[in-house]
Amino acid sequence: MKKCELFRYSDCPMHRSMAILGSKWKPILIYTLRERTARFGQLHASIGTISKKVLTSTLKELEADGVLLREEFKELPPKVEYSLTEKGRTLVPIIVQLAKWDNEHYESLTPALSEGEGVTTL
Repeated sequence: MKKCELFRYSDCPMHRSMAILGSKWKPILIYTLRERTARFGQLHASIGTISKKVLTSTLKELEADGVLLREEFKELPPKVEYSLTEKGRTLVPIIVQLAKWDNEHYESLTPALSEGEGVTTL
């Protein structure tokens, strides 16, 4: 059994939750989709620093976990849209609260800013 599967089937609710949310990109994707439906290219452009390969695998994982809905339209050229499921929408207040926490504590978390030094972003 893979390590992520051990967490998914754990008796610990934090292990199970982190099996779904515990990557750098999953909370960012949920936050990005909190108020809209988006196509792959739109998600890639919105996030910017994620590779297409990682975006593809992260979207597949969130879909498999029931957090995202992938809707494929039968048209030329093919069109695919991603949106949050009901389960995914229940995560939005948690992710928004994390963003709010960061906004409240940003300067204390980045002392280099208060000293006038530059900060590298991803």
